[in-house]
Amino acid sequence: MKKVTLTKENTKDILERLLERSPHQYSEYESTVNEIISEVRKKGDEALISYTAKFDHATLTNETLRVTPEEIEEAYKEADPSLLPALRASKEQILDFHQKQMNQSWFTTKDGIFLGQKVTPMEYAGVYVPGGKAVYPSSVLMNVLPAKVAGVEHIIMTTPCGPDGKVYAQTLVAAHEAGVDEIYKVGGAQAIAALAFGTETIPKVDKIVGPGNIFVALAKKAVFGHVSIDSIAGPSEILVWADETANPRFVAADLLSQAEHDEMASAILVTTSEALLNQVEKEIQGFLPKLSRREIIEKSLENYGYLLLAPDDDTALSCVNSIASEHLEIVTKDPMSDMTKVKHAGAIFLGSYSSEPLGDYYAGPNHVLPTNGTARFFSALSVEDFLKKSSVVYYSKDALEKVHTNIETFATLEKLTAHANSIKVRFEED
Repeated sequence: MKKVTLTKENTKDILERLLERSPHQYSEYESTVNEIISEVRKKGDEALISYTAKFDHATLTNETLRVTPEEIEEAYKEADPSLLPALRASKEQILDFHQKQMNQSWFTTKDGIFLGQKVTPMEYAGVYVPGGKAVYPSSVLMNVLPAKVAGVEHIIMTTPCGPDGKVYAQTLVAAHEAGVDEIYKVGGAQAIAALAFGTETIPKVDKIVGPGNIFVALAKKAVFGHVSIDSIAGPSEILVWADETANPRFVAADLLSQAEHDEMASAILVTTSEALLNQVEKEIQGFLPKLSRREIIEKSLENYGYLLLAPDDDTALSCVNSIASEHLEIVTKDPMSDMTKVKHAGAIFLGSYSSEPLGDYYAGPNHVLPTNGTARFFSALSVEDFLKKSSVVYYSKDALEKVHTNIETFATLEKLTAHANSIKVRFEED
C-alpha cells in the first residue's frame, strides 16, 4: 500500500488514479460488446447458445436455456447445509429494511382540482448474477428483494453456467428463496442483450440490475435507453476514516475484506494518527499469509491501496468527501457526529463493530452501491428503483376557467399557438 501525507494536490491525484478503474475508461472493448448485442438482437436464442458455447464451453439448446424445477430441487440437495438458515435470516433483515422504502400513491382535492401521483411497479425486472471468480448468493437477495417489495410482476434472472450446463447450487437456492420467477443459463454481454431486447425464450424486461465484469458493465451502458439500468458499476472500494481510538487490527481486517474482491478493488485508510497508520500496515502484513485470496489482495493493495496521513480532521473529511467511496467506515471517537459531516458515500458504517461485511450480508440496507465517486449523485439500489410515478391531473370547468388566461399567455409567449388554442376553445362560448 502507498503511504501518503495528504495535501489538496495529491488528494486530486489519488482520485484521478481511482477513476482509472471506471468502466467508462475501457472503450477498447465497446466494439466487441456492440457486436454481441447486435448478434443477439438479430439471432436471439441461436446467438445465446453460440456465445455460451464459446465463452462458457457449455452446450445448451433452446429447451435447456431455462433452469428447470428439477435443477432447483437438486441445488437444494447440493448446497452447503448452513446456507439456507443464513439466507433466510438475511432475507428477513433485507425485507424489513426495504419495506420501509415503499412509496404510496397520493392525491389532493381542492376547489374542483384533483392532483396526485400514482405509484406503480415495473412489470418485468431483469437481474444479472455473475458466475466468475466467486459465488454471490447475497447479491441475488440484494437485487431481487427490492423488486419483490416494489411489487414487480415478473423477475427474470440470468447467470452463467459451467461447462456441464449447471448453475452454482448456492445461486439457484438464493434465487428460489428470493422469489425469482424464471432463471436462464446465460452470462456476459449476451445476457444483458437478451434481457434488453428479448429472444424467443427470454422475455424483454423494463429494468436490468446486478453486478458483472467489464463486458457486462459496457453492455448495460449500451442498452440504457432501451431499458432502465441500476448503474454502471466499477470495482469494489472501501475507505476507513479512523483516529487514534480505532483498533488497528479491526481496521486492517476491514481494508482486506474489500481488497479480496479483485485486483482492481480499492482499500484506503485516512487518519490523523501516524501511530495508527503504522500499526494498521503491520497488521495487514500479519493477516496476508493467512488469507485464501492473498495474490488478489496483494495486487489490489499494490495498485489501489492507500494509507493516507491527514494533517488535521478537516483535511481527512475533505478527502472522504472527495473520494465519495462506495463503503465508508467511520471509526473515530464520535462517529455519529462525524457522520453528519459526510456529504458523499454509498453506505456508511459507524464504530468498531459495524464492519463492512455486516452490510454485505445481513444488516438489511442494500449492498448494491455507487462506485468510482458516483456516490456524489447516485444512491444504493432501493425499492424506488422498481417503481414508476405517474402524475394525475383533473380540473373542473370552473377551476380551469379561473386560470385559462395564464396558460394561454405562456403558450402565446412561447409561440405555441396550438397549445393556447387547446385551452381557448373550451371557453369560446363565453
